[in-house]
Amino acid sequence: MLSRVLLVCLSLSLYSSASSLSCRWVDHKFRQHSRNSLDLIDTMAHNSTNTTEDAEVNFPNDLYKQASKASAEDKLSFTVQILEEMVALFEEDHSNASWEENTVDQFLMVVTQQANGLHSCIKSLGQKKKNKKLHMHFKRLSRHVLEQMGHSAESWELIRKEMKTHLMRADQLVLSLLTN
Repeated sequence: MLSRVLLVCLSLSLYSSASSLSCRWVDHKFRQHSRNSLDLIDTMAHNSTNTTEDAEVNFPNDLYKQASKASAEDKLSFTVQILEEMVALFEEDHSNASWEENTVDQFLMVVTQQANGLHSCIKSLGQKKKNKKLHMHFKRLSRHVLEQMGHSAESWELIRKEMKTHLMRADQLVLSLLTN
């Protein structure tokens, strides 16, 4: 009897580790929150009076390629870090941006809910190591785009465009877990 219970437990653990992801939040809420965050970041552009040249910001494509090959849990951790870094960036002084404060607050709330929801799906609730290269990317955005441009409306529009790209790539990364 004990050996059957052990066999069932072993089978269940193998099945759950073999499935790419078994998290209700991702299955039922992620797409809604992702769509909301993309809609809000687009709304911020519509409320913007800024016109900016498309400056070159070195998007970390290599980090996304690495993350796409990682385990489901590592993909989620990477995405959570992106969302948390994004929130931290938008908490900087954006008073020169022509966005409605209410829209920014809603955006930050939705992105924080996304990060919390995805974090709840990570099995090892211990503190995962942050990706240093990703952290440095966001630090560079803060220093080289925002600070050097004086937190101007133009610098915030560049950041908004960059964050929209991050949201779309993070969305693809998480949705790849659902299709596997």
